[in-house]
Amino acid sequence: MKRTATRFLMILLLVFVQSCATVPHTQRRSLILVSPGQETAMGEQAYREILSQEKLSQNKKWVLIVDKVGRNLARVSDMPNLNWEFKLIESTQKNAFCLPGGKVAVYTGIMEVAQNEAGLAAIMGHEIAHAIARHGAERMTQVLLLNMGLSMADVSLQNSEHRELILAAIGLSANVGLLLPYSRKHETEADNIGTIYMARAGYDPNEAVALWQRFAEAEQARVPAFLSTHPPSLERAEALQSIAQQAMAEYQRVPNPYGKGEPLF
Repeated sequence: MKRTATRFLMILLLVFVQSCATVPHTQRRSLILVSPGQETAMGEQAYREILSQEKLSQNKKWVLIVDKVGRNLARVSDMPNLNWEFKLIESTQKNAFCLPGGKVAVYTGIMEVAQNEAGLAAIMGHEIAHAIARHGAERMTQVLLLNMGLSMADVSLQNSEHRELILAAIGLSANVGLLLPYSRKHETEADNIGTIYMARAGYDPNEAVALWQRFAEAEQARVPAFLSTHPPSLERAEALQSIAQQAMAEYQRVPNPYGKGEPLF
């Protein structure tokens, strides 16, 4: 068992040294075992599958605004040359996403919280930041390594009468102690990067704070914060106040800023 564990740790060390990446702006070092090409291919496939199952919005005004805001953000992002796409999906969901390769979708249900172009820029900037920081690939790497570790634990516990119980405990501690905190870190990091992008694109970064205050008002029931992959909205709004202040320097460099931009309603 000792020899197996030592070998596993040596492999992990070698992989870590060879696979570290740096997140733009925050300069955090991350471990990613998925290549950009693999990541983009998976994002493209998932995007096509999702769009084939969803109804695209026919609201011409909103479709044009989503495309406009998306292209403004993509232009000032750290990956402006991706094959960016921006779609508006008809749904009551208050949600949006950006898949690897620059595939973005916004659900119409979130427009009432966005209220204006700048609110939408805060949402889309956050999602675009997830893709550019390669958070999806980092999560895939975490799951891969976790599964490798659990497989090793499974082998070492073959003769234990408490094997299933121990494995369940390891799985629970791994998910709560490793995966969920990393996800909250990703959310905060995406808020940081996304607010910089919206400011660079000419949207008032203070609207990011206002957006999450509106989300807090719209929230009803949610799981406890320590088990949530998203920080509570009020907590998020408070954290964004300092981020927005820092982003104002970027905003003030824009010759003709949009401010809050066009209202959505």
